[in-house]
Amino acid sequence: MDKLENRHQTNQFIAAIVAEDNLYKAEQLAGELSKQDQAFFAAIQEVDKVRDFLATPENILGNTSTKHGEIAEQVEVGIRNAKSLLNSSTPRATFEGVGRTAPEDYLINGVQVQSKFINGTGNTLDHIIEHMKKYENFGRDGSFFHIPKDQYEKSYSDQKLQEKVQEIEQMSGHPFSQTVRPGLSNYSDVQIGKVDDTLARHEKELKGDNAEIKDRIRTEAQPNIADFGRVAVKGAVIGGSIRFATKIYGKYKEGKNVFKGELTLEDWKEIGIDTATGATLSSISATAIYGLTNFAEMSAPLAGAFVSAGMEVASLVKSWNRGEISSEEFVELSLFACADSAIVATGAAIGQALIPIPVIGAVIGSIAGRIVSDFCKILLGENTKLCKQVEQHYQKLLAQIDQDYKTTVANIIATYEKLGNLAQAAFNPSLNVELRLQASIKLAVAYNVPDSNIIHNVDELDLFMFS
Repeated sequence: MDKLENRHQTNQFIAAIVAEDNLYKAEQLAGELSKQDQAFFAAIQEVDKVRDFLATPENILGNTSTKHGEIAEQVEVGIRNAKSLLNSSTPRATFEGVGRTAPEDYLINGVQVQSKFINGTGNTLDHIIEHMKKYENFGRDGSFFHIPKDQYEKSYSDQKLQEKVQEIEQMSGHPFSQTVRPGLSNYSDVQIGKVDDTLARHEKELKGDNAEIKDRIRTEAQPNIADFGRVAVKGAVIGGSIRFATKIYGKYKEGKNVFKGELTLEDWKEIGIDTATGATLSSISATAIYGLTNFAEMSAPLAGAFVSAGMEVASLVKSWNRGEISSEEFVELSLFACADSAIVATGAAIGQALIPIPVIGAVIGSIAGRIVSDFCKILLGENTKLCKQVEQHYQKLLAQIDQDYKTTVANIIATYEKLGNLAQAAFNPSLNVELRLQASIKLAVAYNVPDSNIIHNVDELDLFMFS
């Protein structure tokens, strides 16, 4: 009994440490997601700046057929900066320090860029050549030109344009791809009648990219081997320390004072072996509790109690196999071992519901019997005589409940069933993934939340946040 109580208390202490660790990671994840939301809002503001520019077409240079030139500049700078901000990078494009009639239209990373959006690829290349003749350093000192994406591709594929491409290379002394680069937009994308659709498309792409970034943040926040290792070390330190202190105190009760050098070599060997065993068991417990809380959606107290129960039942199975205890003793001791799990599981299952006092013992006993039955099926197989005996005992406990409380108990058991088979939830990887992804939805359904008020996926969450 003392050994069981010590194991349970140790595991509950470890569970508290795991819960604190999970809370810290959850706060970190929430902070990262909030930071990404801020980055997304900043990116959308850059798109809105372009919309604000388009709202006063009378201020855009040129006539109706040429205004797209300055529109292309605004789209290039705005969308480029929006993508940088979305990825939490410093915006790289700017109009600051650039005159409206300067050789360059904007700067990217401090480099001068001239935008040429002319109707027809040949005409665009002609304008580049004229610009390079007018400004002798442009295109030669690192500065470059932006042209429509579709025209850039055509420059390479159309043989008729190769002469102009070669002329630009000769003038600049650099490859065409260094002097002339594709912008973010096609020629048609920046026309007055089309640019609103272009901005809407970019905004949709930003939203999709943001969702991918947030998914990546969530994925990176999931427990990994390093996390399990870190928790295992904490568990080993905690368990080893508790076991060491317990053994030292035990020796003190025997009349041996460690501070007076009264412990023999055999005493120290005993303490060392027991401490190492405690550290090992606690390390295993810590990783199990960490896995249950993160992948089976169990609370830390329930996970701690569940792991304690599992270890004790496994120990009792070994004792039963060695003939040290009878089947009847196994049933009684395993029910006692699982009582803590049953109490916590009952609380987790029914929430704030009231259990009639006369029924409490039977309910706890019934759930403890269910947990024992689950463990026996894993450790011994479903068809063994002992498993059948445990199942019969479980059914007997159910039958002992007063008829007046059958409805109440049925509701408790039904709610408990929604938790799923605890043993399978703990050790079935595919089920764990499903629980992790769907736990919040199932919980909402269990509390009769209307389906229309439940957020089922990331898209619905984004819609809720931005509405």
